[in-house]
Amino acid sequence: MSVDGEGVEAGADEPGWDVDPDDESGAAVVATVGRQLKAWREAAGLRAAEFGAAIGYGEDLIYKVEGGRRIPRPEFLDRADEVLGAGGKLAAMKRDVAEARYPKKVRELAKLEERAVELLAYGSHSLHGLLQTEGHARALLGTRRPALSQGELERAVAARMARRSIFERGPAPELSFVLEEASLRRPVGGVTVWRRQLERLLQLAELPSVEIQVMLIARWNHPGTGGRIQVLKFADGSAVGRIDDEFAGRPVSDPRRLRILELRYGIIRAQALAPAESLAFIEQVLGES
Repeated sequence: MSVDGEGVEAGADEPGWDVDPDDESGAAVVATVGRQLKAWREAAGLRAAEFGAAIGYGEDLIYKVEGGRRIPRPEFLDRADEVLGAGGKLAAMKRDVAEARYPKKVRELAKLEERAVELLAYGSHSLHGLLQTEGHARALLGTRRPALSQGELERAVAARMARRSIFERGPAPELSFVLEEASLRRPVGGVTVWRRQLERLLQLAELPSVEIQVMLIARWNHPGTGGRIQVLKFADGSAVGRIDDEFAGRPVSDPRRLRILELRYGIIRAQALAPAESLAFIEQVLGES
C-alpha cells in the first residue's frame, strides 16, 4: 500500500514535505540531496525551469528541493535520475530522504523497532501505532489539538504506516499486544474505517509471531490503569521501555526499572483474554458493528 498519497500532476509545486527546522540531521540530509540534484542538473546544462518541465514539476519546487527547503517524494528522485542520466545515483537517495521526511521522534522509534527481537505493548486508550490502518491513524491523528496542518498530518500518517514494515521482517520479531476493550469499540473515523481496523487486527492476529489479547472493561484492577506500557528487547540482551505514569514518561533502560515494566505487563497479560478468546471477541465486535 502506498503511503505517499496521490500522484502528482505536471507542473505541480506542492508534492513533497516541508523540512523541520528543529531536525538538524534530517535537514542536513535534505540539503545534501538538494546540492547533488543541482550539481547533476547543471552538469546536464539544464535550467531549473527546463528540468522541472522534463520531470513534471514546477520551477519553484525545483529551487526549493535544491535549496534544501523541501523534501522530495520518491517519484521525484526516480524521474530526476532518469532525465539526468544519473545511473541510479539519485534514485539511491530515496532511502535517506524517506527517513528524513518523518519526524525525528518517530524516526528514532522506528530504528528501535527495526532492531527489536521482541516487543511487549499495552495500550490503554488507543490502539498501538503498529496495529493501525491508514484510515484509523489519519482519523486519530486528526483529533490532536492544536490541530496538525495538512502537511504535518500527511507526514505523521506516512511515518506511522512505514513502521508497519516490522511485520514483514525476517526473522520476524515476537510481538505481543494487549488492547483495552474500549479501544476496540470506539468507532474512530466512522463505521467503515472502524470495521477495516477490526479486520486488520484479525489479519495480524493470524501471523505466527503476533499475539493479540484483549483486556475486558470489567477487569479494572490491573496495573495498566496508569497508561501505556511498552518494552522493546534486542538481540544483545539489552532493552528499552516506557510507561506513561512513571519515570516522567521517558524511555528507560535501567534493568531494575525494566523489571518493573515487565512485571506489570506480565500481570496485565495474565488478566487479559487468552489469544484465541481475544480473536473470537474481536470477531464478535466486528459482527456487531
